[in-house]
Amino acid sequence: MRDQPAPRALIILVGIAAAVIVLYGIREVASIAGPIVLALVLVIAVSPVRRRLAAWHAPTWLQVAVPFLIVVLVLLGMVGILVISATQLASLLPSYTAEFQHLLSDAQHWATTHGVSNDVLNKGLAAFDPGKIVEFAQALLGSVIAILSSMFLIVVLLLAMCLDAPVTAKMLSAGTGNGARLVSALATFAHKTRRYLIVSTVFGIIYAVLDVIALTLLDVPLPLLWGVLALIANYIPNIGFIIGLVPPAMLALLDGGVQKMLLVVAAYTVTNVVTQSFILPKFLGDAVGLSTTVTFLSLIVWTFVLGPLGAILAIPLSLLARALFIDSDPAAGWAQALVSGKLPRG
Repeated sequence: MRDQPAPRALIILVGIAAAVIVLYGIREVASIAGPIVLALVLVIAVSPVRRRLAAWHAPTWLQVAVPFLIVVLVLLGMVGILVISATQLASLLPSYTAEFQHLLSDAQHWATTHGVSNDVLNKGLAAFDPGKIVEFAQALLGSVIAILSSMFLIVVLLLAMCLDAPVTAKMLSAGTGNGARLVSALATFAHKTRRYLIVSTVFGIIYAVLDVIALTLLDVPLPLLWGVLALIANYIPNIGFIIGLVPPAMLALLDGGVQKMLLVVAAYTVTNVVTQSFILPKFLGDAVGLSTTVTFLSLIVWTFVLGPLGAILAIPLSLLARALFIDSDPAAGWAQALVSGKLPRG
């Protein structure tokens, strides 16, 4: 008798179970896995610099040093801005306690005149304790310290990966036989990730600069901090715009009232629509190859697994998973159409 193949439903269930086990395992070592993935993505982002130096027959040490220094300087610059701005924010927020109480009183008066019961008001006001402003500042400083504590590991991983990059590139380019499809899938992953990062970074910088200019003109405190936040949030799919908007809008509300907050919301909305909705899709095109639903689900899954860093790396991580489990498998054409949201050609 010929062996009967396992039912497809059983294979899918086993695959889902294995994926859950792996994701929970990664979550347990998120403090290590997160920096590893971030270092890998950064090395991929600067790999064109290394290839250009190799084409110019630059010495190997230069092919390693230049990409490494580019990434380290960018990371140190962003962390430095965050540290200085977060320190200023921590000292600034307590000074808005009186404005916060005034806004709550106005909101309470408005709600009372519109028939909202006192019980509902008391429950709402209990959630808006002014002391939470200071707690928020302390939590923000704690997050910055956590980033600094992982910087050493990220830099070490960057150096190790940059040292191995020339040899790894030669090994992958020489891949043949049964591994050729996997090599091709990984090369596609690197290309899509690099294009996504470069295009998103360029337009994220444009978006952040426009936001900083708008916040400066509106006299919102700490515009540079909110610009960096807008740039970082730009890498978070679907909800990054809201994450980058809420803190400066709330600070504008405390600093200048509802009118200033609405002006900040309008400025952010206009710059986001122009850069992210009209211009960015024309340059990014179909480079990512993930449907809107898969992108949103990947945001949820990777944030659950790796925390805030997982939200930033959701797209590259999903592209890596696609390369390893779908693009490298000749029989997974149906899955390619499923995750990309497009029917296969032919």
